Amino acid sequence: MIRTLREHWPEYLCEAAELGLFMISAGLFTILLWHPNSPIPNMIPSETVRRMLTGIAMGSTAIALVFSPLGKRSGAHFNPAVTLTFWRLGKVKNWDAFFYVIAQFIGGIVGVFVVALFVRGALSHPAVHYAATLPGPQGMAIAFIAEFAIAFVLMSVVLRVSNTPHIARYTGLFAGALVATYITLEAPFSGMSMNPARTFGSAFVGHLWTGLWIYFTAPVLAMQLAAMLYLHSKGVVYCAKYHHYNRHRCIFNCRFPELLEREQAQKQAREPATI
Repeated sequence: MIRTLREHWPEYLCEAAELGLFMISAGLFTILLWHPNSPIPNMIPSETVRRMLTGIAMGSTAIALVFSPLGKRSGAHFNPAVTLTFWRLGKVKNWDAFFYVIAQFIGGIVGVFVVALFVRGALSHPAVHYAATLPGPQGMAIAFIAEFAIAFVLMSVVLRVSNTPHIARYTGLFAGALVATYITLEAPFSGMSMNPARTFGSAFVGHLWTGLWIYFTAPVLAMQLAAMLYLHSKGVVYCAKYHHYNRHRCIFNCRFPELLEREQAQKQAREPATI
């Protein structure tokens, strides 16, 4: 354990920083788009349009983190459900999975605390609610089903894209687009989390514990199911990184060079023969 921590602490720090930055972005954009003292609600009274703008902002944040030096180094999970899925797939070693999850929870809490430190009044306003993910008026059962569905689709897409040679480099774009879509369409049902650490960060700072069990179970179970079905149909997972086309070291059980070979072979097959 100590050896792993000493050797891989930069990746753990990256994971904490990624979710911390995501939560800072979530807090600030929620205040900007939803706080009554902000000019945006008066300019854009439609909640649907503001949810769409929130989705674009958070989807863009996720994409930026995946393609940032932080995300390129750690793999850009910043989600315990994602890390545990890749651990179950044999791509993440035991202690790395443990420290990734711990770092993600710490990062989520710190990110919300940073926003609260500077704008606590705005962050705690009922219209902002610490950017918390809470069950919608349809109830907890619907929130659970909604979280399960979006997490299942996300992991299914991530696994298929990240293990398909000619599109693997765009995994972060697919994930970010789904985040934007989910916030626009699914947020009224569960708040759109898919991430236990993301939900816990807001809940811890704002003391908002309603339905917490949903966000600790639905995303994890859904992503595990997606991984099981993917393995049954495809049978191979090359690595646990969202973005692997970089010079940063990989601490996972990595087979990415095999994917590069397949990509090169496909590229050569598409090129016209020369005489």
